[in-house]
Formats: sequence, structure tokens, C-alpha cells
Amino acid sequence: MTAAVDPVVLRQKYREERDKRLRPDGIDQYVRIADLFPEYLEDPYLPVVDREPRTDHATFAFMGGGFAGLLTAARLKEAGVAGVRIVDRAGDFGGTWYWNRYPGAQCDTASFVYMPLLEETGHMPTEKYAHAPEILEHCRRIATQYGLYDDALFHTEVTRVAWDEASGAWVIETSRGDRFTATYLGLGLGPLNVPKLPGIPGMGSFGGRSFHTSRWDYEYTGGDPSGSPMTRLRDKRVGIIGTGATAVQCIPHLAHACKDLYVFQRTPSSVDVRDNRPTDSAWFGQIATPGWQLSWMENFAANQSFAFPEEDLVMDGWTDIGRRIRYRLLEAGLSELTPETIQAALEQSDFEKMDGIRARVDAIVEDPATAQSLKAWYRQLCKRPCFHDEYLQAFNLPNVHLVDTDGRGVERITPSGVVVAGEEYEVDCIVYASGFEVGTDFTRRAGFEITGRDGHTMSDHWRDGMRTMHGVHVHGFPNLFFVQTFQGANLISNVPHNLYDAARTVAMVVSHASDVKAGRVEVTAEAEEAWMELVLSGQSLLQGRDCTPGYYNNEGHPDDPRIRFFAGYPAGPSAYFQYIEAWRSDGRFEGLQFTK
Repeated sequence: MTAAVDPVVLRQKYREERDKRLRPDGIDQYVRIADLFPEYLEDPYLPVVDREPRTDHATFAFMGGGFAGLLTAARLKEAGVAGVRIVDRAGDFGGTWYWNRYPGAQCDTASFVYMPLLEETGHMPTEKYAHAPEILEHCRRIATQYGLYDDALFHTEVTRVAWDEASGAWVIETSRGDRFTATYLGLGLGPLNVPKLPGIPGMGSFGGRSFHTSRWDYEYTGGDPSGSPMTRLRDKRVGIIGTGATAVQCIPHLAHACKDLYVFQRTPSSVDVRDNRPTDSAWFGQIATPGWQLSWMENFAANQSFAFPEEDLVMDGWTDIGRRIRYRLLEAGLSELTPETIQAALEQSDFEKMDGIRARVDAIVEDPATAQSLKAWYRQLCKRPCFHDEYLQAFNLPNVHLVDTDGRGVERITPSGVVVAGEEYEVDCIVYASGFEVGTDFTRRAGFEITGRDGHTMSDHWRDGMRTMHGVHVHGFPNLFFVQTFQGANLISNVPHNLYDAARTVAMVVSHASDVKAGRVEVTAEAEEAWMELVLSGQSLLQGRDCTPGYYNNEGHPDDPRIRFFAGYPAGPSAYFQYIEAWRSDGRFEGLQFTK
């Protein structure tokens, strides 16, 4: 941080920028695409294939064919479990990476820790940050290697799930007329599952073409997910609403394709250096020794968990945050490690980092007014950090126009364009880079209800917020497993690590149930309650109420009692991974009941 920056002044600036963006409606400012533009949700990539309804039995049915489903199914197969069926509304495996094929899409966490089962499949990522086509192909590689296509049900939406006590199985009904049973049920619907739209007046009146980034309309734009030029935009005026992680990746491509690009910004993203590069095969051959990927994931997590290992294997923008904090804590002296010194180290290192990110904007963007509008005035982890080497540069092109709404957002949409602060910008196409639902009720995001023992529904059980043990097991719902991030490690910088670990838990629990000939496994009410007390006893080192609104803090409403349950193990991700490995390995599976 430069000497000219006064922390007191900077805190005040952060509060002022936050307050501009606070809205009383919070997450309710967004609308479901299905309610407004159901055609946006159609699959533009693969046709629906006719098939007969299924009325058979599966040992394990998993809802979701993304990383969670792939990892869980792979671990179950490795454990010798036969009859694993995956159900997904998409036309193939991939989850987020099936739908997100917008130009420039790539992972923003290093491929070596992000792409699952690299060691098991023998795949070497071609880049440090792989692009979407490679990640999608890797999902297909996993599915093929583990034989998951054999019994998968694609283009299929689950409509009802209920526990049948008499048979000790789950009954699953779908949109394709299926009504089959499964001994075990897994759910991995993910945090990027249901696209959302900002509730802007007049959206339905627009007379041009519009679409959400998760259903990119290449028929209109030209090009394809592999990066072919979008030649059909050369005479088009395009408006993109949103400047989050997705927009940061696709805006440079739009900038070079269309006649005019209008970027409508409510809140700028922090955009640091990505420094992507091809993978050196000789180097990869040296690191790819047995157990390498788990070691890399653990090292990545440790560098963000106050474990502070001496070595940083990944060396990227995420681990830079941890390195800076470690430096500050060592500077303060480990004997002075208190909540106060940790908070001071966090704030000081963050001030320095964000000051550097804002200075990068000035160094790249030529127009001073545009540069000022592109600066992020909040702490780096208030919103998902972005890393890119072409985004800021795009605003130097004469056809790219930043329309900064100063935190207020788009006013309305007309038949011919977008209105901001009373001024209309005429466009031929609107691209909504508005993200996915986070924090809404489970049944809304899932699209179906889950009914457990004695007619008890998940909606009732989670009426006041999500409740689990380890983020996996739910009392009253036998043989059911969630594979996701919350109430476990909650490592948001590398979601696949959470899924990797939860999948291992599921496979080991199912294997143990088989070994002891148990037909049912369920967490006790006491164990679930104890785990929730532990999770809620922690206090986030980053106070969401001081952050600019975003999905990390429930759009500026972090005190919503339901949101407090979106937490993790108080001691941090690395400590959780160590804890849960010990819990699995001792063979007692404390907190679970195995019954006939």
C-alpha cells in the first residue's frame, strides 16, 4: 500500500461504495429465468433422444452429472459398488462445464488442483488455466473410464424424491416418466446450477436477441466454444449486463467481434494478473508422481488456511493472498497471534493487494475516467477475485464503451435498448452475464422436493437454514448424501477439493454399510445438532456486512438467519480435511447409525 493511502480514509471509501449498492430486496432483486424466459433454458448443444421410461432399481442414484457426480461415482466404482446411475437435465456429463461454453470460458483456479482425477486418468492439462472445451472433454474422459455412460439418464429432470420405509429405498420420479428406486441417493446440484437474471423492468419488451451466458447463442453470434471468431457480430451493437467472473472472460472476445460493445457495470471486479501459460510436459512428468494431485490440493488449501506451509506449489493469485498474510503474521511475531493481530494482518495485506490491483488499472487503461470506474473499492475476498490478462486491455479499443451505473444498476430495458440514468443505449443484442442463484431455498434450486422418513420434507427440515453433519448427512433422510462445499471445508477458492473429499466420505460410508450388512445409514439428531453448534461457533475473518453486495454476503444481507448456515469448519479448510480423514479412518463413523 502506498504511503499516501490512509487506512481510515480507505475504510470510509469502502463503506461509501458499499452503501451505494445496498438494496432492501437483496437476492430477491433477481428473477428465475424459468419464470420469465423459459426458452433461455433449452439445451442448444445436444438434441433430446427418445427413450423408454425407467422403472428398475439402482444401487446408488446421483442427481447431477458435474464434478460432484463424477467424483462420487468414480469413488463408488473403485469401492466395488455396482449399479451407479447419474441423472442430469443436461445432455451429457460436465455440469457447469456442459452449460458454460461462452467465449473465453476457463477455470480461474489452476488446472492442476481444479480438474478432478488427473492422476487417475493420466491427463496432463494443456494450460495452467484450462479452457472450457478441455474441461468438458475431461469430464467425458472420467465418465468413459469409469463406465458411467452405461446407466446415465440425460435430459432428465427429477420431479419427486421420496423415501419408502417399507422397501428401504428412495423412489425417484422424473420429467421423462421414470419411476425407479435406489438404495442410496446422492445430490450434487452445485452452487452454479440455476441461472438467474436481474429483475430489470422491461426485459420482456426487448425486440432484439438476448440470452444468458450459460446458454450462449452461437447461432446468432457465430463462432463456437473452441474460440472461432464470432463473425456474425461484426455489424452488431451488443450490450452485456454484468461484470463478474464470467463477463471478465467473455468481454475481450466480444470486444474484438462486434461493431460496438456496451458494458453495463454496477460493481467492478478486482482483476489481477492471470499469467496463463502452456504446461511444460517435461516439468509435468517430474511432478506427476504417485499422490501428486492430492498433495497439490492440500498445499493449495493450506496456503489459504493459516497453515502457511513453507512451499507454495501453485503460485497464483489465490495463494498470493495467503503468502501476504503469512508475511504479516511473521512480521508481527507468532507469539502475538491473536484474533486482533490476525484481523490487522488480514486488513493490512488486503489494503496493499487491492491498492496494487487498482494501480494495475491505471497502468493498463488509457482513459482516466474509464480507469477510475473500473477500480474495485472493497476488500479482495468480498467478491470472487478475478484474474485476466486481456480484460482491462479491452477497454482501450475504440468500439468498447463502459457504461458505469455508479452502483445503481440498469434502470430499464426498452424494445430497442438499455436505459441507464435516463439515457438509452440502442443495441441489437443483450447478453446477461448475471450468474447463478446462490442462497435461495434448496427446493427452488433443485426443482423438486425431497421427502424423508415419516413424510418429513427437506423444506421443513431446512426451513430456518441448511442443517447437516459434515455438509453430507441429514437427519431424517436415510441413505442420502450431499456432495457440496458448505458446513464442511467450505473452500470456495477450489470447490473440486471439497467435492473430492465428500465423495471419498460417501464411498467409505457405503462400503462400511455393506460390510456390516446395514440397509440404512443415517446421522443422529444429536450428532447433527452438535455439528451445527460447532460450525456456527466460528466467526468469519472477513465480515460480510462490511463488504459490497454480492453472492458471498447474500447481496448485502449477511444477517439473514438462513445465510449464517453457509459456513464451514471454524478452524479452516486444512484443519477440516485432517479432521474428516481421521473420522473416516478410525472405522467408527461417529454420529452415524447403521441399521438393518
